[in-house]
Amino acid sequence: MDTTCTHCETPDPTGSALCIPCTQRLTEQLTGLPRLYAELAGHLAPGSSNGQGRSSKGGPAPLPLRVDILDMRAEFDAVCGWLSAVHDDRRMRTPRLTGDSLTRLHTAVAGLLAHMPWIVSGWPAAGDLATEINDLHRSAATVVDPDPRPRGRRIGHCPAAHSDGSLCGAVLSLRPGEQVVSCPWCSASYPPALWAGLKQLIDADTAAA
Repeated sequence: MDTTCTHCETPDPTGSALCIPCTQRLTEQLTGLPRLYAELAGHLAPGSSNGQGRSSKGGPAPLPLRVDILDMRAEFDAVCGWLSAVHDDRRMRTPRLTGDSLTRLHTAVAGLLAHMPWIVSGWPAAGDLATEINDLHRSAATVVDPDPRPRGRRIGHCPAAHSDGSLCGAVLSLRPGEQVVSCPWCSASYPPALWAGLKQLIDADTAAA
């Protein structure tokens, strides 16, 4: 029976709480969190051009650490909270999260990945988990891995049909300079000659949803 993904709100033929693309994205983002957390430490020192403090000639000294980065790193504690929530709902013992912050994060990520089949199968909080991890990953990545490329224009959801008749539903976008809209999930391609028909299909799917 088709359901709606609790994260991206697109139809999902698997009947799961999260669609396949959102499950894959959540898994990849969780896996990348420890690296982002560790590399944020290299951004804690204020830069020389951030406008705080003055030179040694006098005036207020710069802050020893960037408060915004400290706050961002503190937000990673939410991952441990999510693992505890999973254990509570599965009536399991509270997870043991010991060691320093990075060690606890590694443990929490590994725990969530181990529970991923249960989370995806129908956990009511799966969509909220995917949303919070996505926001956390994006915020950290903008500091650690800034993307210099201009953002693409969102086209809509891919209307390509799978062999069982279900729709792909992945988000389509067109980056500046590209001439063909390509689906990142099913690899369907839409050259300019098909864009008028593509819009009609997207509008029809949106109206039918």
